[in-house]
Amino acid sequence: MTDLTLDKGRTAVLAADFHTEGMGDNPMVQERQTFQRAQEVLQAARSNGVFVAYIVVNFRPGFPEISDRNQTFSQRKASGQVPPADPVSLIHPSVLPQEGEPVIVKHRVNALHGTDLAMILGAQNIDTLVLLGHATSGVILSTVRYGADADYRLVVVEDGCADRDPDVHDFLMEKIFPRQATVASAAEVVAALGES
Repeated sequence: MTDLTLDKGRTAVLAADFHTEGMGDNPMVQERQTFQRAQEVLQAARSNGVFVAYIVVNFRPGFPEISDRNQTFSQRKASGQVPPADPVSLIHPSVLPQEGEPVIVKHRVNALHGTDLAMILGAQNIDTLVLLGHATSGVILSTVRYGADADYRLVVVEDGCADRDPDVHDFLMEKIFPRQATVASAAEVVAALGES
């Protein structure tokens, strides 16, 4: 049980890489009901006036942001696929953003690097990030490490995240994230968001 308190005026919930492609066929997402846990946290944030933002990976036509040296994204560039014009179309329909919730497009794994997310958070006077998303070993790991170095207070929603490898997910949640973040369940985060 985590003793979690959140200053709702200085907290943002970040729904990171909840892409239909990738999450829809991941057994861990289904087994752990990741979408349902995310819905609970998002609803609690919205009901309590907490800032919500979405993070997606997307590129310009022709993928000018991707180097051939980039092992993570170079295959996407080589595939010849056309990136969608509307980044919202990438987000799974069960957790779509509501009006006024920004969708930040990133071109790397990290949600903060090379995006305008830090500027948006600064403009909202936010210093605490509640992270949930896919994959635990991708956007969540990268954003925790970068966010900690940028002096954000970090909360990772353990059951609001999923990975292709459950063992890697468990290792990160138990051994790595607690060094720089608070690891909490969706229920614990919902309770903290509901406190006055």
